[in-house]
Amino acid sequence: MNLPAIQTTDLTKLYGSVVGVEGLDLRIEGGEVFGFLGPNGAGKTTTIRMLLDLIRPTRGSARVCDCDTRRDGLAVRRRVGYLPGELKLPRRGTGRSLLAHLSRLREGAGEEAIEPLAERLGLDLDRPVHDLSKGNRQKIGVIAAFMHDPEVLILDEPSSGLDPLRQHDIGRLIRERAEAGRTVLLSSHALDQVEHVADRVGILRDGRMVAVESVEGLKDRAVRRIEIRLDHPEPLNGLGKVDGVSDLRVDGGLIRATVRGSMDPLIKELSHLPVHTLTSEEPELEEIFRSYYGEDDGS
Repeated sequence: MNLPAIQTTDLTKLYGSVVGVEGLDLRIEGGEVFGFLGPNGAGKTTTIRMLLDLIRPTRGSARVCDCDTRRDGLAVRRRVGYLPGELKLPRRGTGRSLLAHLSRLREGAGEEAIEPLAERLGLDLDRPVHDLSKGNRQKIGVIAAFMHDPEVLILDEPSSGLDPLRQHDIGRLIRERAEAGRTVLLSSHALDQVEHVADRVGILRDGRMVAVESVEGLKDRAVRRIEIRLDHPEPLNGLGKVDGVSDLRVDGGLIRATVRGSMDPLIKELSHLPVHTLTSEEPELEEIFRSYYGEDDGS
């Protein structure tokens, strides 16, 4: 049986009476892209810092690349590419000089990958760091995490500050690494930045893992708001009985409803109607959370 790339057992971090992370049991396989989802403050970054031995757990254990993170923290960090959620770069020098310095710290590892990665991300390596936008500074962080081809990538909000085109480029880089057998832990509060690249997702709330799902399983729990405009009003005899459809409202040729899970049953029911337009509002992450937490979470 293959060893997991990342494994935690009862991983817990308490700050006095405040829970950072509690009782986290997690197993991420080699070559897997695991989406780590939750709102800000859910415990994602705290978990990542324990995996890298940047902070110590109150109890429990974690292994990365089959290294105990407490005993072998340095070995873990050598084998991991890490992009922090709050990236801070020195303001002196250029992107090229900074990345070359990071390569020298790794005895030259990744130096040949700097230029190709910069070209893919549209980054001018010769501009001073202090002149760069937030998005371009983020690109430097991405290159620093990827350039030495680590066994495990831990990316905390990697698309922060990037436009949609560059977000797509990051997604492609992640999938390429996974196809090459690397493992990616992708932390985000935005579902749309995870769902197209992740194999599985874990949902964290108040420091506790409330669900681990495949991406398809997560989508099945999603709720979408839809609006349908017909060319002219028609009887809607079966529409309210379609699996997953609720909150149906009809105003002449305008139909509004919510749909949970697959849209396929609704599309089939609409096939005999004079549909002019169909608009689907993609589900917000908070709405998916409520499908796990319940409408009233007590907070």
